[in-house]
Amino acid sequence: MKTQVRTLHETAAARVLRAELMAIAAAVARDPTRRGTLRLVRPRISEKRLEEEWGAAAGALRPAVLSRLSLHVLFPDGRSRVFGASRGLPPETGGGGVAMRPGLVRLPSRDLSFVVEKLLIWAWLTRRGALTRKWLERTAGCTYPTVAAVVRRLGSAIRRHPDRRIELGHVPREEWGRVFALSGGARSTMGFKDRSGQPSGAAALLRRLRELAPQGVAVGGVAGARRYHPGLDLVGLPRVDLSVHAPGRDADIGFVGRLDPALQPATGPGDPTQLVLHFVRHAEPLFTPNVAGLPWADPVECILDLHEARLETQALDLLDALMSKASAG
Repeated sequence: MKTQVRTLHETAAARVLRAELMAIAAAVARDPTRRGTLRLVRPRISEKRLEEEWGAAAGALRPAVLSRLSLHVLFPDGRSRVFGASRGLPPETGGGGVAMRPGLVRLPSRDLSFVVEKLLIWAWLTRRGALTRKWLERTAGCTYPTVAAVVRRLGSAIRRHPDRRIELGHVPREEWGRVFALSGGARSTMGFKDRSGQPSGAAALLRRLRELAPQGVAVGGVAGARRYHPGLDLVGLPRVDLSVHAPGRDADIGFVGRLDPALQPATGPGDPTQLVLHFVRHAEPLFTPNVAGLPWADPVECILDLHEARLETQALDLLDALMSKASAG
């Protein structure tokens, strides 16, 4: 059965709510195979008034129509409430279209070699210093042979210490080309598109996200890149990129529905997105603290976010700025 969904953001007028409910009800009445859902995101109408408006609509509609109509409300304080037929919302799905319990998605297996190399690059760019192989094994969630294979492939770029710790002495430019080429398949990513026809701007989404403050989530992409390189040559914020810590196979993305119920998974690579989640698969998230709100994703994630968003010039600009600092240190 098809579902028609309409969304109102921060509406303060009960008459607008009433008109939208009646418009959806009329569409449902014309088509017995259709359901209708009205989403209210942070309405400026009291909960008592919402109950009254729903009661009035319920009294005016035929049971056959009312049974296929629902009102989903996300209140400013983060609470949610459903009036009417709760089945009006489609289930959330994970990668590959497998239905999961609400808010949970199943991630593919990790590319452990990619994770190990990413950790080595992170340590070099952030001037963390030499790492033990045990730390790499534990943080990447892999065994010694995987770490040894990555170290062997990187060859002369690896600096070995007498106590058996290792670090990158440099990252050849051609190696970055390889990392960029592999990142699309190695990283777990999920995009969301606003289906309401009235999408919120990226800046507004980011403001609401900071108010929501979900655990295990950090800001990446353009916003994160500007934290590491304030001179990034890009005007505006084209979309919101977030890093979600997910060291296991399951990831909780329930915060997306609380952020904006109109955001639904994008259906294909060409589908424009307002929000993109990148799942960080190592044991430690490596987020950078931020006293003003959500933490920042690590700089390697931000570089890869820009590259994935086809902002190649900005990705290389950020990379050059970070490499200059790493080399100077």
